[in-house]
Amino acid sequence: MTEMARLARGVRLPRTERRAQLLAAAQRVFAANGYHAAAMDEIAEEAGVSKPVLYQHFPGKLDLYIALLESHVDELVRRVKEALDSTTDNKQRVPATVGAFFDFVNNDAGAFRMVFESDLRGEPAVQEAVDRATSASVDAITETITADAGLDEDKARLLAVGLVGLSQVSARFWLAHHKSMSREEAVALTANLAWRGIGGGFPLQH
Repeated sequence: MTEMARLARGVRLPRTERRAQLLAAAQRVFAANGYHAAAMDEIAEEAGVSKPVLYQHFPGKLDLYIALLESHVDELVRRVKEALDSTTDNKQRVPATVGAFFDFVNNDAGAFRMVFESDLRGEPAVQEAVDRATSASVDAITETITADAGLDEDKARLLAVGLVGLSQVSARFWLAHHKSMSREEAVALTANLAWRGIGGGFPLQH
């Protein structure tokens, strides 16, 4: 049990604060043990609450996992939308959006693994949440491209899918290779490819 959990034991919290506390404890336990080995007893102990309190908020382990997954998806989508809204210059929007994926991956390995590498995709609710991470990001980018570039929605959506796929796969590769370059350099390389293409961004060298 963490020191925070020891201090929290016996303290009555507002429902939203208690829920946040339980989700944070579940994140630590799931990250350490994986879903299948994690136990509700252990999560309650980590949070510094009794099992009945935990079950008041989450009827079962899968419900808790899905709630945590949904919170991570919300965080990723929020980052993407904030990046798109951060400037009206599309040349700057691209690295900002790419950077949103790098920051999400780099901020909490447990969070990104739940979203992109969940081993519970056979569960319909889990698959739905995982799909939403991509679809909501694509929707936000599509809306921006359609408004700014004058493309029809189908073309804009194809470009948005490409940018999301490029960003998240590149970010995961960068993290898996133990950050072989700085975050700034990795984002700049990925964004340059997205903005200018291989021919424009990296011309043939003689």
